[in-house]
Amino acid sequence: MSNQNARLIVDGTTHELPIIESTTGERAIDIRSLLRDTGFITLDSGFMNTGSCESRITYLDGENGVLRYRGYDIVELAENCLFVEVAYLLLTGELPTYEELDTFKYDMGKFALIHEDMIHFFDHFPPHASPMSILSTMVGSLHDFYPEMDREEDPYGGITTTTARLVSKIRTIAAFSYKKNMGHPLVYPRADLSYGANFLNMMFDRPNMPYKIEPVLVAALNKLLILHADHEQNCSTSTVRLVGSAGVGLYPSISAGINALWGSLHGGANVAVIRMLESILADGRDFEKYISMAKDPDNPYRLTGFGHRVYRTYDPRAEITKKICHDVLGSLEIEDPLLDIAMELEQRVSEDEYFQERNLYPNVDFYSGIIYRAMGIPTNMFTVMFALGRLPGWIAHWQEMNSDKDSSRIGRPRQVYQGIVNRPFIPLEARG
Repeated sequence: MSNQNARLIVDGTTHELPIIESTTGERAIDIRSLLRDTGFITLDSGFMNTGSCESRITYLDGENGVLRYRGYDIVELAENCLFVEVAYLLLTGELPTYEELDTFKYDMGKFALIHEDMIHFFDHFPPHASPMSILSTMVGSLHDFYPEMDREEDPYGGITTTTARLVSKIRTIAAFSYKKNMGHPLVYPRADLSYGANFLNMMFDRPNMPYKIEPVLVAALNKLLILHADHEQNCSTSTVRLVGSAGVGLYPSISAGINALWGSLHGGANVAVIRMLESILADGRDFEKYISMAKDPDNPYRLTGFGHRVYRTYDPRAEITKKICHDVLGSLEIEDPLLDIAMELEQRVSEDEYFQERNLYPNVDFYSGIIYRAMGIPTNMFTVMFALGRLPGWIAHWQEMNSDKDSSRIGRPRQVYQGIVNRPFIPLEARG
C-alpha cells in the first residue's frame, strides 16, 4: 500500500484519491469513492485501464513477456510440473508435497465418473451439437446432481470436495461430448491412468480399435493445460467473478465462464489460426497476399495468432507451444503442411517492419491448434481443450472473490447514457 495520493480537480475542487501499489511495483488509483465524493464515474470501454480486483493468483507483465502463477514462472512450471500440481498450486497457493499430490491424484480418480443419469443427457443433444454447448450445459447441471457444495463448511478453502470433483469430472464430460459428436460408444475413465492419459483414452479408445497411449502426447497435453491454466482478469475469468459475485455457486459460475470462452475473440482463436493457415495453403501458399491484406488500413483482414491484448512482446507461452509442436510432430513422424506454413508466416512477419512496430508476435494460439491436430483432436474441440486447462484458474478466482469482502460485492458496472432523455407518451390511436 502506497502513502501517496493522486489529486483530481473537478469544478475547481481538489479530491484526493489513494494510490495502491502492487507487490511488483505497479500502481493504481483507487476510485472506489469517486462517485460518492465527486458525482462522476469513469468511462473505460473494454476495462483496459480498470482494475476490477486485487488478486494473489497470477502476475502478468505484458511489456516484458512475464507470466507467473502464485510467483512461479510459467516456463519452469510447464517444464517441471504435472497439470494436477499446477491446479493444486492455483487452488491452494502452494505446490503440493508428495503426500498432498498423491491425495489429489486419488481424488481425481475417485471423482472421475459422472452420475449415470447425466449420461442420458448426451442422447438429447442434436447429433452435431457444439462440444462447448454440451460442456457448458453439463457443468451447470452438476449443481443439481452434486449439491453437497451448499453444505461444505468452507467452499472457498482451496481443495474441497466440490473443486476436486469438478477438476476431475470436466475431462470426462469433455470426452463424452466428443464421443457424442462422433456417434461412438462412451469410454469410461480408468483408475490406472494419469489425468492426461485418461482423457486421451476416453477420447480415442474404441471397441474395435484400442487406443495406444503415446507418452509424447500425454506430455504435450500436460504442458498445454498448464499454459492455459490461468491468465489474470481475461474475459472468461472476469465473467466467472462477475457471475459469482451475485451469490451464484461454483458450477453455474464456471458454466458462464465456458460460454464466455466460447467466443472467437477469446478461446476460439486457435480455431481461427487453423482456418487462416488452411486458407493460405489452399491459395497456393501466397503469403504476400495475406500479409498485404493485413497491412492494408482499408482492409479488415487480420493475421490471426499474432499480437495479444496484453502482451507487447513475445508471448512466453508461444515459445513453449512452438517447441511442443516440433517435439510432437517429430516424435510421431507426422508431416503437417500447416506447420510449414506457420513457420514460414512467422518468419516473414518477424522480418516485416510493419509488424515489428506494432509488437505483433505469435501468441499461444498460433501453434497450439497444430498440436491438437496431431493428437487427433478435431477443430470443434479446440476451445474445449482451452476450458480444461483454464478450469483451475477459474475456480481459484471464484474462491478468492468470495473470500474477499471487497471483491465479493456484486458487480455492477455503470454507464454513460447517450439516449433520448425524455419524451411525451403518445397514445396508440395518435401514432398515425
